[in-house]
Order: sequence, then structure tokens, then C-alpha cells
Amino acid sequence: MGKIILEQMEFYAYHGCFEEEQIIGNRFILNLELETNTAAAEISDKLHDTINYQKVYNLVKAQMDTKSALLEHIGRRILDSVMAEFPAITNIKLRISKMNPPMGGKMQAVSVELSR
Repeated sequence: MGKIILEQMEFYAYHGCFEEEQIIGNRFILNLELETNTAAAEISDKLHDTINYQKVYNLVKAQMDTKSALLEHIGRRILDSVMAEFPAITNIKLRISKMNPPMGGKMQAVSVELSR
């Protein structure tokens, strides 16, 4: 078994419960851990024997481009799309952070973690 980890993917997107958030937008940082059997790729050195992380990134980007009110909802859509495309993934963990959320005070980020 092995892990493929996409770290600190950054997106500017229009998610949030407030109308202003869906107009002005905000920065989001995502980390995604994929557990899968990497034995074939370790030996073959062939992309088709592993999870293509460029395709994973594109799936994440497509979901980030679709507005949502809640981080939980975005996270579920990301997990669903990645798992559907890559059934060889045995475990998946996502952390999505909204940077500088409109909380009425100074805060670096608010985050949601989901896993399967």
C-alpha cells in the first residue's frame, strides 16, 4: 500500500453562506490523501499502474468551480468524484480550508476534514 498526497492545492472560488462570499470569492486550500496499492507502479514505472494525480487535480478543480454554501458539501462532491473515477483508492481523506473567513474577527482559516 502507498499514499498519494496532493498538498496545498490553492483555489480562488465563490463558496459560502453569505451572498457576498458567492460574489467576491475567497481563497481555499485543499489537501487530499489517497491510499492505494502502489506495488505495480513501483515496479513498472508506468502511469497507468497508479493514480494519475493530474486527473485527480482536474476533478478537484471542477468541483471547486461549482458554487456551494457549505465546505461539507464541496468536500463530499470531491470525494464522490475522485472515488468514482479511481476505484483502486481504498481510503481517501480531504481537508478543505477557507482562508480568512468572514467571522467578524481575525482568523487564518476554517477547515473541514472528511474521509472514507
